[in-house]
Amino acid sequence: MTLKATIEEKLTAAFSPTTLTVIDESDKHAGHAGWREGGETHFRVNVVSPAFAGKSRVQIHRMINEALSTELENGIHALAIKAAAA
Repeated sequence: MTLKATIEEKLTAAFSPTTLTVIDESDKHAGHAGWREGGETHFRVNVVSPAFAGKSRVQIHRMINEALSTELENGIHALAIKAAAA
């Protein structure tokens, strides 16, 4: 399973999003810090979920980072997050 698929699976399980887009932007960062051959180091997520209702942006980002903690510790160098409540 790719890291992108793992991210999609974990965010879906954690938040039952109405919208979820995961983009691997690693190719845009070739040669930069954290990049490695084969990619899967830099991601952008757009997630809309009712689970975020009443939460601040910081709380939402912490929720997402917690859901992806293993991946953030073991391969993801950068994660850009755009999130909103449904």
